[in-house]
Amino acid sequence: MMIEEYTTGRHMRIAGQSYRSDLKIVGGEVKDNWWRGKGHLLQTDDITDIIDAAPQTLVVGTGYAGRMKIPDKTMAALADRGIQVIAEPTGQAVTTFNRLSQTRNAVAGAFHLTC
Repeated sequence: MMIEEYTTGRHMRIAGQSYRSDLKIVGGEVKDNWWRGKGHLLQTDDITDIIDAAPQTLVVGTGYAGRMKIPDKTMAALADRGIQVIAEPTGQAVTTFNRLSQTRNAVAGAFHLTC
């Protein structure tokens, strides 16, 4: 699955469908209207579906300014499951996700579109 477009802080287009809220891509499926329990902190409870899917890599878009953070506890939970994490501002994360999705079957994404 490829992300066709990301407009800084506003919009993402995947498979011709437009999204205007944070989203996850898990097992080739888009899960939109994604909310995190603690806003700009990515907790394990926010990504249980990704943890359960156990992709090789999780690409996290931390927002156009990179404000979303991943606490050490979340990083440890992902590492315990053997999931590599790449966290970048969302524009860069889109590029990384698209590149990895062409070379790896097991890549998931979690994208904060704003800030």
